[in-house]
Amino acid sequence: MTSPIRIDVTTGNRTSPIWIGEGLSQELPSLLDRHGVGPRRFIVSSPVVWRFHGEQLGAALGGGDPILLPDGERYKNLQSISKVYEALIRANADRGSTIIAVGGGVVGDSAGFAAATFLRGIALVHVPTTLLAQVDSSIGGKVGVNHTLGKNLIGAFHQPALVVIDPALLKTLPRREFRSGLYEVVKYGVIANRNLFDRLNTDAKAIFAKDPAALVPAIVDSCRIKADVVSKDERESGLRRILNFGHTVGHALEAVTHYRRFRHGEAIALGMLAAADLAVARGAMAERERTALANLIAGLGPLPSVTDLPISEAIEAIRRDKKVVHGRLHFVIAIEIGATITVDDVSEDELRAVLGRLGLKN
Repeated sequence: MTSPIRIDVTTGNRTSPIWIGEGLSQELPSLLDRHGVGPRRFIVSSPVVWRFHGEQLGAALGGGDPILLPDGERYKNLQSISKVYEALIRANADRGSTIIAVGGGVVGDSAGFAAATFLRGIALVHVPTTLLAQVDSSIGGKVGVNHTLGKNLIGAFHQPALVVIDPALLKTLPRREFRSGLYEVVKYGVIANRNLFDRLNTDAKAIFAKDPAALVPAIVDSCRIKADVVSKDERESGLRRILNFGHTVGHALEAVTHYRRFRHGEAIALGMLAAADLAVARGAMAERERTALANLIAGLGPLPSVTDLPISEAIEAIRRDKKVVHGRLHFVIAIEIGATITVDDVSEDELRAVLGRLGLKN
């Protein structure tokens, strides 16, 4: 195993370490001890993840029975959180206990929200097993669940005590799930790193092959971007909004399809296309940059259709989005590959036109 890389998220007087390394999950016991994680550790995972990784990770984490939650965005709800609470209460978990989330974004968000709220907050460790969770959802302290009327409307900020990212865990990930995570890597390239964006074009074959020489640097660069942003703006009062690039329309598409059609990254990919289209229509982004983004997204693989989705339903979901502040929607648009701005004056007519060009129906 090559030497692992440590990246810190520093918020206030707290440091949340992220460790990244091929095969690093084998070092979980020593990492947990080194970072002061107490002996009472409760694993939260999903049946699918535990079937693939339970034997290895269960032994490393102490061999206790995991709390298994169904996977999929439609199960990221308060009912799942209640299941975690019940298991913790029955096991007499206390404030010295730690929840260890082993899984993708749904498991991490749900387990994280349980950790943030059980006994008013206990420690949380992330061991992400999907690319999307490794580069995005396990980092930054956002935890929460969905409501039938919108995505992530119920949640909290709860920084993990530790994040352990092992790209070797991605070897069992289906291509569609892996590609979903790559769209978030594309996002990081668009908002902050032209070089990362360009590497996704040149190294796509090696990245899909999960070659550590190509994949690990992409994960590290993504984590560094997010860690830097969160360290400067934990509560999304300003800079952190750039991480929402593609998420305004993306979250709306997930909501109107009841979290059943899209993988999260797929919805974000469509949202990025919409945001770039809006930027070009406003004269804020050159057409060649929009084309570069569209070509990269198309080159990674197919996206689910949106042609049967009504524009009016998507706009209604956007109005309920948590990025609406004092009645004004904060919408992140790219001005070039590697830079964005946030605008709060997008009209409904502009949204309708963008969604129509994306393929939604009137």
